[in-house]
Amino acid sequence: MKKNHSWFPAVARGASSAAGTPAMFAIALLVVIVWALTGPLFHYSDTWQLVINTGTTIVTFLMVFLIQNTQNRDTQAVQLKLDELIRVTKGAHNLLIDLEELDDEQVEQLRRTYERLGKIAREKPKSD
Repeated sequence: MKKNHSWFPAVARGASSAAGTPAMFAIALLVVIVWALTGPLFHYSDTWQLVINTGTTIVTFLMVFLIQNTQNRDTQAVQLKLDELIRVTKGAHNLLIDLEELDDEQVEQLRRTYERLGKIAREKPKSD
């Protein structure tokens, strides 16, 4: 398989992993505590408030993109694994392999079909 040599996936993966650690939480908590403790020093000024508001907004804005990239990659990996399980399972419906590529109406039609099949299976007497 061809490796993706783009810098963004590597940075996104590393940043997402780092952001989820207890150490990063402790650093963020420490920043907030230091900011709060400096309130009296800066007389709770508008600038003092603007510092935390701006900082958290920037971090949140950037994290949205990093987390979305990581989530998209993870979703694609899970989807490929499920597709492979469907492909190799005897009796499985291969039309479900690319289900995520269907439009909403087609997905809804399949959902109703499987809902009907589930209802039939629940109503069928067990032969135990």
